[in-house]
Amino acid sequence: MRRTSRVLAVTALVACALTGVAVGPAAANDVLLPHPGPDGLVWVPEQTGDGGVASGGAWEGLPTVLTVACEGGGDVRVTMSQETEVAAFSVDCPVGEAGVGSVTMDPGVVHFGSFTIGVDASSDDVRWALTVTQPES
Repeated sequence: MRRTSRVLAVTALVACALTGVAVGPAAANDVLLPHPGPDGLVWVPEQTGDGGVASGGAWEGLPTVLTVACEGGGDVRVTMSQETEVAAFSVDCPVGEAGVGSVTMDPGVVHFGSFTIGVDASSDDVRWALTVTQPES
């Protein structure tokens, strides 16, 4: 219960911080990535161009899944760091549909505490979303 409360508080804090930077509301059927549910640490529902997020609440004992979806032409380069880089990958962003990329890190790769994720878009017109989850099962 304690982990859930902390994750919800961090998620709410990140969501409130990102409300001012999201570019236009996405229509319900135009969501790149749905809310990650109870396993979610971070959900960025929509952003355009370069960006990222900083968060906390990661646990060492669980796997960590970073998923990014994007569209609009070009690509995005994604990096996740905790003092050092723990994951990096690219996602192609087709026009008119979402490209999706994901990396699953074994328990212990992401350490307890905070982390940052950077998204480097090839164009300011690329629209992207991301989730970070730590599934308990």
